[in-house]
Amino acid sequence: MKSHYQQRGVQTIKVQVLAVVLALLTVGGTLFALSGLTLLCSVIGLAVSTPLFIIFSPVLVPAAIVIGLAVTGFLCAEALGLTGLSSLSWVMMKTKEVGQEIESKAQERRRT
Repeated sequence: MKSHYQQRGVQTIKVQVLAVVLALLTVGGTLFALSGLTLLCSVIGLAVSTPLFIIFSPVLVPAAIVIGLAVTGFLCAEALGLTGLSSLSWVMMKTKEVGQEIESKAQERRRT
């Protein structure tokens, strides 16, 4: 037979589990309602904006192409500039190395 304290401990655990389940249901229900509201607003926004996209597509498509080409041009220019900068840096390093080699060879010849 279970003692009074064991029965009370089991009841306390049951109450705690019930409290956690109720809290989770409350939070989950609220989040579920918010996600449903977000979905509803997205569908309404899509339904409103689709005719506008169809009406203005002769303007939007060329504008998107021009913006895409402009961004591509800027990125290519940046890449070419970085390549040129790194090439100049490499040439300067090589020039210093060759200069040091020439200087060391000149000093060796002076000594002999």
